[in-house]
Amino acid sequence: MAISKLSTSGLISFARYNSMLAGNAAYIASITVDYLVIAGGGGGGIANGGGGGAGAGGYRSSVAGESSGGGASAESTLSLTSATGYTVTVGAGGAGAPQNMATGGINGNDSIFSSVTSDGGGGGGGSGIDGSDGGSGGGAAQRSTVNAPGSGTANQGYDGGAASPVGDVGGGGGGANAVGQAATNTDAGDGGNGVASSITGTSVIRAGGGGGGIESPSTSANRGLGGDGGGGNGGAAGSVGTAPTAGTVNTGGGGGASGDYNSGGSYPGQAGGSGIVIIKYADTLTATIGGGLTSSTATAGGFKVTTFTAGTDNISFA
Repeated sequence: MAISKLSTSGLISFARYNSMLAGNAAYIASITVDYLVIAGGGGGGIANGGGGGAGAGGYRSSVAGESSGGGASAESTLSLTSATGYTVTVGAGGAGAPQNMATGGINGNDSIFSSVTSDGGGGGGGSGIDGSDGGSGGGAAQRSTVNAPGSGTANQGYDGGAASPVGDVGGGGGGANAVGQAATNTDAGDGGNGVASSITGTSVIRAGGGGGGIESPSTSANRGLGGDGGGGNGGAAGSVGTAPTAGTVNTGGGGGASGDYNSGGSYPGQAGGSGIVIIKYADTLTATIGGGLTSSTATAGGFKVTTFTAGTDNISFA
């Protein structure tokens, strides 16, 4: 039987019931949270010619009007509940390949916020070792006629760049916004560029890929440069060797690759930059953050923005 009439007293009671719920500690409110989650970048490789540059950490964002990695649109915001603990993990960068070892770099570590996980960047390739798959893929090492660059994770980052089959040069690592550059016979590949976000109120580019390494010609002009957004530069081996550089901390940038592993001017591959987790929520909320996390919070325009730069623990809202 359909209800045809609801008494005034019933409406008043219903409103009073809702009011009591909202004031009750057991009442669970819905909280909307925007996020930027970037994983740690991979470590650069080293080869008997030029190592592959490392891939950037996976890049996922829910900020309206911005992009996630790999050419994807912004994701949906998260709807969370008060008085519930949510995991936050800031992924560390992967280690670069050791000197005189001709090996690939190590993948970066994942970053996590609640149900959102960004994949660590792929390590750069080494002699006989493919570039690794990751958030963005690691670049291929020189003479990689069989070896291949690593693949990026869909909606997080791009693939690494190919190496030259005849030159002593490596490909660049993939970035969140572009494929790693392929090497030519004389020049190592640059890392792919990262993506810009204004979640903090200032536009910052993050998650650039690492540059490829080179043995010959062994000048800094021929090494691969890191992609915009914290990617490390590749290195050049030989008597005028130039050291590669690490990915920038808290950008998820890939580490730069090294040149010839058995040269007198050889250097190790470099580590990827650590990731970052940034969340944005109403300034009427109070966040309780576990002691295992390093963070800071700013307030502006009716929102709080909390930036996590290291560690792992839980966060809850009230």
